Amino acid sequence: MKVSYLLSVWILFSFHLQAQLVDDMTDESKLFAESKQVNQFFRRFNGEEDEKGNRYTSQDKAYRSAKLRKKYFSVLFDENNKGINTSLKTEFVNQVVERDVPSFLNFHGPQWFSEVSAVFTANGKEQPITLFMELEKDHLGYKWVIRKVHAEMYLPYFDRDTTKVGRFLHPLSHELDFMNLHKAFNKSDSISQYTVKRFIPDHLSVFLYEFKKGILKFKSVREVKFHFFQVDGWYFELADFNRPGYNTGWLISNLVKLNTDAEKILLQRYLFHETK
Repeated sequence: MKVSYLLSVWILFSFHLQAQLVDDMTDESKLFAESKQVNQFFRRFNGEEDEKGNRYTSQDKAYRSAKLRKKYFSVLFDENNKGINTSLKTEFVNQVVERDVPSFLNFHGPQWFSEVSAVFTANGKEQPITLFMELEKDHLGYKWVIRKVHAEMYLPYFDRDTTKVGRFLHPLSHELDFMNLHKAFNKSDSISQYTVKRFIPDHLSVFLYEFKKGILKFKSVREVKFHFFQVDGWYFELADFNRPGYNTGWLISNLVKLNTDAEKILLQRYLFHETK
C-alpha cells in the first residue's frame, strides 16, 4: 500500500516536472522569437544575429544570409493585421532578400523616422501633440532631433477661408506706404487671408514658441512607432506589441507597395499631416 502511494506521488511529480519543463521551453522559445528592441529588429531584418541575440561578425557564414533572413521574416510581421496579405509579404520579402542586390536597413541612414505621440499641458489642460523625430549626425556620433510637429490645437491658427471675397490689399497699396494694413490686422481671424498662397503651416515653430514662453509643459509619451522608406518601392510601419504568444515585440504593422515617386511623396505628406 505504501509502495503504491509513493509510486503515485512520483508519477504525479514527474508529470508536473515535465509540464514545467515544457512551459519553460515555450517561454524560452517565445523570448527568442520576440524582437524586444528596435535595434534588434534591425539586426533580424538584416540577418545579423542568431536566435538568441548573439551578433554575427561579417566573416560568419550565416551573416546576412538569405536563409537566415527568410527565417526571421516569418516572425517580423503583425499577424493580426489582415491588410498585410500573404502575397504582399511574399513579394516584399523576395525583393528584399532574393534580388542580386538585396536590401538592408541602415540605422544611421536617411528615409526613416519616428512618430512620438506625446502629451503636454497647456493652460492646465492636457493636449496631444505628435513629434516626428529623426537621427542627425552630430560631430562623431548621432542624435535624435525633432523634424516636425503636429498638434490639432494649432489647426485653427492656420485656417484659410478661401470662400470669402474682398479681403486683400490693393496692388497700389505701396503708393499709400501700406497704410491700409489696418485692414489685415483689424481682425485676428482673417490675417491668414493676407499670406502667400504657398504658405505651409509650421506647427514646429508655434510649438517651440509656446514651449519657450512656458505655455506648454511636457507630461508623458503615449506611443512610439517608426516609418521606413529605405526599401526601394516600399513603405512599412514598425510598432511595438505587448501581448501573449509568439507574435509580439517590434513588428511590421503596415506594409504598402509604392509604384511611383509621387505615391511616396503623397504618403509622406499624409503621415506628416500636410494638406498642401
